Formats: sequence, C-alpha cells, structure tokens
Amino acid sequence: MGIKFEFELDDQDLVYFQGVVDRQGVGQGTLEIRDIVGGTQELLRKARQEQTPASVLRSLEQLGPLVEMVTDPEWKLPADDVARVLHALAYFSDPDDLIPDDVPGLGFLDDAVMVELACINLRPELDAYRDFCRFRDEELERRKSSGEDDISVSRLDWLESRREELHNRMRRHRGLFGRKKKN
Repeated sequence: MGIKFEFELDDQDLVYFQGVVDRQGVGQGTLEIRDIVGGTQELLRKARQEQTPASVLRSLEQLGPLVEMVTDPEWKLPADDVARVLHALAYFSDPDDLIPDDVPGLGFLDDAVMVELACINLRPELDAYRDFCRFRDEELERRKSSGEDDISVSRLDWLESRREELHNRMRRHRGLFGRKKKN
C-alpha cells in the first residue's frame, strides 16, 4: 500500500523556485552546453541506478526530451531557443542543489519539482519537438514501406520544411502561453 503526498505551489513559491533556477549560472558564462547536458544526463543515470521513488523517477524521465531538444542535429533549435532550454536544464547539472542528490530517498525530490516547472515553462518547445519526432518517424516509415526513393526530395528537405513550421508554431504558442499565464 502506497502513500500519496500532494502539495501546491502558490505564486510566491513559484517566484522562489524561479529565482533558484536563475541563480544556477547559465547565461552568465559559467556553464556551457556540455556541462549542462552532461550534468543532466548524470542526474538521470544516478536516479535510475538508485532506489529513487517511482513517482520522482517518472518526473525526472521528462528531462530526456529536454536534453534531446538541444542535442538532436535534425531539430536544429535556434540559439535563443537553445538558451531557453539550457537555462531550464542548468539546475539539474548541480548535484548540490536545494536537496543534494546524494541524500538517500530525498535527494531527487527537489529535481522532480523543478522538472515539472521546467516542463510547464517549456510546454510549446516540448510539444513542437514531440511533433517533429513523430513526423520524422512516421515519414521514415512511410518512405520505407512505400519504397519511395525520390532523390529530388532529400531527408533534409522534408525535415527542414516541417521543422520550420514547428519552430514557428512553438514561438506563437509560447507567446499565447505567456499571455495566459499573466492573466
């Protein structure tokens, strides 16, 4: 029999946690993409190896697509959008964050909270990237199964068209999301 814990973060709590993220050093030249991505991947590796509570691990697994967004060579996220994602990921590259990751049973709890906040803030980016990946997989399968070998339309061509469409949608939705959030 499990126990369920729920808590609600009010606006003041969200401001506090955003301040924690802002102090992590990204954008101030102290952290680089390899440090942020490597630190995030290390956090995931450790959480999977340790006896991390299942609900916390489920939250942490959402970091995978965030890392993939900035490392997928076919997604080609523009620099300003990469910076947005890296800013959110910077928190996870520090094992000595609010609750140090080596504290048994609790070390990843703060990370789980921060993942949820990052996913809320990056919802348009995540949705666009998931749609891109789905399109890429479906288009590859369609081309394979149909025997289509049209050399006049390269993989780069059909991916670029969809990628640009999704990047534009992502920015439009981010603007809408920001306005909704303020109301």
